[in-house]
Amino acid sequence: MSINAAPPRKTPPGRWVPWLVIGLWLALAAVMVPLSGKLSSVTKDRAVDALPASAESTKVAALEDGLPGGEDNTFVFVYHRASGVSDADRAAVERHYNTFAKRYPPKVAPPAGEHDEGPPAQRSKDGKAIMFALNVSTTYGDPSELIGPLRDTAKDRPAGLDLDVTGPAAIDADMDAIYDGIDVQVLLTTVVVVALLLILTYRSPVLWFVPLMAVGAAALTAMATVYLLVKGFGIVINSQNSALLTILVFGVGTDYALLLIARYREALHHHENVRVAMAHALRGAAPAIVASAATVVAGLLCLLVADLNETRGLGPIGAAGILCALVAMLTLFPAVLVVLGRRIFWPAIPRFSATVVEQKLGLWGGLGAAISRRRWVATLASLGVLGALVFGLSGNTSILREQDQFLSAPESVTGFTVLRQHFPELGGQPMTIYTRPAYQERVLNVVKDIPGVAQAIPGETRGGWVDISVFPKDAPDTAAEYDTIKRVRTAVHAVNGAEAIVGGPSAEHLDTDVTTSRDQKLVIPLVLGVILIILGLLLRAVVAPLVLMVTVIVSFAAAFGGSVFVFDTILGFKGVDYSVPLLAFMFLVALGVDYNIFLASRAREETARLGTREGMLKALSATGGVITSAGLVLAATFAVLVSLPMVMLIELGFLVAFGVLLDALLVRSVLVPALTLLIGRRIWWPSRLSRPVAGPPIARHTLADEEEPALQR
Repeated sequence: MSINAAPPRKTPPGRWVPWLVIGLWLALAAVMVPLSGKLSSVTKDRAVDALPASAESTKVAALEDGLPGGEDNTFVFVYHRASGVSDADRAAVERHYNTFAKRYPPKVAPPAGEHDEGPPAQRSKDGKAIMFALNVSTTYGDPSELIGPLRDTAKDRPAGLDLDVTGPAAIDADMDAIYDGIDVQVLLTTVVVVALLLILTYRSPVLWFVPLMAVGAAALTAMATVYLLVKGFGIVINSQNSALLTILVFGVGTDYALLLIARYREALHHHENVRVAMAHALRGAAPAIVASAATVVAGLLCLLVADLNETRGLGPIGAAGILCALVAMLTLFPAVLVVLGRRIFWPAIPRFSATVVEQKLGLWGGLGAAISRRRWVATLASLGVLGALVFGLSGNTSILREQDQFLSAPESVTGFTVLRQHFPELGGQPMTIYTRPAYQERVLNVVKDIPGVAQAIPGETRGGWVDISVFPKDAPDTAAEYDTIKRVRTAVHAVNGAEAIVGGPSAEHLDTDVTTSRDQKLVIPLVLGVILIILGLLLRAVVAPLVLMVTVIVSFAAAFGGSVFVFDTILGFKGVDYSVPLLAFMFLVALGVDYNIFLASRAREETARLGTREGMLKALSATGGVITSAGLVLAATFAVLVSLPMVMLIELGFLVAFGVLLDALLVRSVLVPALTLLIGRRIWWPSRLSRPVAGPPIARHTLADEEEPALQR
């Protein structure tokens, strides 16, 4: 069977237009590329930077920054010997402490005679360890700058005396070491992965380079744009969000390229002039691509209502990345394709023909026919698989502790384990209380009697405030330690006139957990509502958007459940990072709706010509290959995060990659078509497509239409 090709346009677009577009992008690159390299200079990775100004631990950090000498970096030195510490060991510890005290003197000199009995070191009850805490002002440098000299100085010690440098600042330093250079690592790995997938997809020695070049230009432009947003509007960006920006632009941009190339290759068979073919390809693909980008951007901008700075910052950061990818793939990418002509597809160059032989049924056409015959089986089987995966949520979904974030435990983490072994009463990270000096004794007396508090030590008086270090008995970032922090806050707030506030690393994590929980309850319904409205406007229906939204939500729950099973049972992770559920929801819901938009918009287009049943089957046949390829590319780009040595990034990368594959291969390929065929034309209610047609046109009169069941009619 053959159909006549569409007549060529009489006035194809001007030859100069593609060259003008390329020239404008080269001019833009000259400005943006230098700025893109500055993005890493504005990232902020401290836990307190992620919190809103209203959080109590943020108030403590802000107060410390404003006091003479600034904030402290707290390091904890734990010396231990299996046979018990000796007098020579004690002398070495004292020598180290005195060296540190001279190198990093306290911000306020202690009263005369306060340290006459030696350094404030404690010996464990079992006699096998000695520890002391060292507070170093931030004026001497960041933790990553201090940790090396501290560890080097402490190497001079008796043989057999082991040392672990731990504490909040040491953990920050070890985490900074992992994030150092992460942007370059993610960028290079992503480029390699996307290049390999494009080569495998197109089996062409040259075609793969064009989308990769265009996406790379979009990524550099996005990085420069985000840098300007951070400098101009004070948006908070951390290394994690910077890496996600690269992943998002490459994944989404490559998806857009795959969709446009599929339409362009099809148009080249019908149009001899490549500029006319590209114009037809853009008219066919651009509406769905723009709608997809608008959906993701709208969903990301919903994050602006979040309280957590790093979550709120991801909204405009991600939106800027999506918009840069959209503009690049609808301007630069088609311009380069047009300039290079048909030969870019070599060796499988699409040839123009006055008559084009209609393609055979193919893999996706065969799948559609099978689903049409067994639509109930397809629906129930799909829901059964998704339901089984949801049961994985019964695994360990507790919040991942900071010490468990590392894939391979560094010295700062192993040091906490040693500290708890020999000093079980000092197992938690110290809280910091600031209060007015006149109320110091009252606050101290109140805190010492609180269950879960091991000891409270008064500190320095400066700038009208005095600090108190409070050591909880329980391990850091546990429910028991958080309960102790809550009790301490309640007790000190009740001391009238003290103006006491409680902060510290674990208090920051508690505030982060509370803020994240509040953000999830606010952001998730808002995102669902916004995306549902966009789907309704795009499809001009009510039922179809509701069906698509339900499938995406079920898909997310299944992906989350399956991933938790892998994290808990196979990988042995000790929980799920607090940020993973909301971030994964954002990416999977927004990007999952993307694929449904590509399928549903094509189905609506074909329904107007062929009817609901044939329209969906035609859409599945036409988009199945390209959307599956896009899903594989997007999953692979997020899977790049699995190669990084941070549990949080591994969890997010695996969850999103698994969810994208689940959505592309099962939900979009089987469940959505099956539900559409079950519901029939009512899927488009209340648009005119939902109303019966008195006399179907010849284009709709096929054997398949005659077999259409009464439910669909």
